[in-house]
Amino acid sequence: MKKKVFLSRKKPPPKSLFIQTVLAGGSGLLLTGSFPDMGLAWLAWVALVPLLVALDGLSFKEGFRCGFLAGIFHYLTLLYWLVPTMERYGPLPLYVSVPLLVLLSAYLSLFPAVFSGIVTRMPLRALPLLLGIPALWVFFEHLRATLLTGFPWALVGYSQVKALHLIQVSDIFGVYGVSFLLVTSSTALFCQYLAMKGRLVSKTGLAPGALLWAAVLIGAAFLYGGFRIRQVDAETSRALKVRICIVQGNIEQALKWDPKYQETTVQKYLSLTKKSQDRRPDLVVWPETATPFYFLKDERPSAAVLEGIRSVSSAFMIGSPAYEQRDGEVAYFNSAYLMDAKGAVLGRYDKAHLVPYGEYVPLKRWMPFLGKMVAQVGDFTPGRKGKVLNWNGKGIGTLICYEGIFPYLARAMVKNGAQVLVNLTNDAWYGDTSAPYQHFYMAAFRAVENRRALVRSANTGISGFIDPAGRVTAQTPVFKEAVLTRDVPLLQATALYTRFGDWFPLACIGMALMVSGLTPKNRTQTGG
Repeated sequence: MKKKVFLSRKKPPPKSLFIQTVLAGGSGLLLTGSFPDMGLAWLAWVALVPLLVALDGLSFKEGFRCGFLAGIFHYLTLLYWLVPTMERYGPLPLYVSVPLLVLLSAYLSLFPAVFSGIVTRMPLRALPLLLGIPALWVFFEHLRATLLTGFPWALVGYSQVKALHLIQVSDIFGVYGVSFLLVTSSTALFCQYLAMKGRLVSKTGLAPGALLWAAVLIGAAFLYGGFRIRQVDAETSRALKVRICIVQGNIEQALKWDPKYQETTVQKYLSLTKKSQDRRPDLVVWPETATPFYFLKDERPSAAVLEGIRSVSSAFMIGSPAYEQRDGEVAYFNSAYLMDAKGAVLGRYDKAHLVPYGEYVPLKRWMPFLGKMVAQVGDFTPGRKGKVLNWNGKGIGTLICYEGIFPYLARAMVKNGAQVLVNLTNDAWYGDTSAPYQHFYMAAFRAVENRRALVRSANTGISGFIDPAGRVTAQTPVFKEAVLTRDVPLLQATALYTRFGDWFPLACIGMALMVSGLTPKNRTQTGG
């Protein structure tokens, strides 16, 4: 007969508000430190331990407050770059941009706040904690990524982008699978803390079952990663390859839309492109809005671009604003044109997921004082999600700017036949901050999830190539002119994540409810 393990009814000593704040804030800062460009990725494995310790013995309301504090510390320090961006390009004065950052951080902090409140009601048993806490965290990450327009910036799994073996589970679970593993690590350490404090009965003061569970789960992920890397590398070696050149013009944002610099911008991109001709690329990729005019509409600068294309004898993908007359009104688009070596347009992709207050103004009726940072055109119109451009029978999935952080967009393109993903972006907005690094490494997960190479061309960097296993095979520095050319594989196989999408975070809420009876009486029930 299985021996029952009874929980201690010993209540923890009350924690002062100061101690709660220090612990919760510590978790927030540890989470921030795990992301680029600080790059202390190992912090993510223990980041939630202080918060979980703070939650022990608290009420739902107190736990909500702790989670909110952790979120505020995290998002204010992670997204600090929004202030100089809004101040310089809004342009918004400091006394407006700082409160807007605080407002956004407060909204994002509601997700860890509700998570933390629920954790306080979980029974103090190893199994509910080890499954319930990571599952709840993943569910709230997914909720943040999808609610309203969604903001999946810096989900905790993204911190491990350089842990190549670990992130391979993304082709089944998405980035949420990596988040689950990281939170499992913190939860196992929290169980150890509870055992040492007598909150979980243990003859040795240890929680070996919890630590073993975390080790087995993480070890299995690493074993799977090794297997999949070998498998994907073998597929890559056999795949048809195309030679792609990316051009980083490093055009200063303050000058980009000045008509006096249009010709200079075009000539710079053409001059840099010609440096790649000894490699004879099949496709040349310019960044988002590389042509700061309406390509094919503004005749003089468009003619210069087309003449340059014909002189290079490569296909081109060029980022440019576009417009069309629709029902008597002008519809504007943030677009990418695909052209053959003769300058004929093969297709156009229009950005489908627009940036609030960057490309359109939500709630304009209620907040008319807030405008767009891209003031040269009216509100953009979203394009069709999942559209794939046909390049001589090869499918190209195009992601413009921060579309690269939305997994569902890349997945839809691969399902529709994309054999390679191309991300065009202009990160000049972010200046010399950590944002370009955060943005670049999040895009790498789209390659792993869908087993497609990803090519990224950025105006000021980071540009680069990422292979289907998630390796960054080449990248540029920020704020420097650069040209990179690499052979890129075109894969055909469909990953499980591509087929089934975000099934895992949805399953997580069911898992959390199933393993943890979220009622106060369960705080002192027996555990098995």
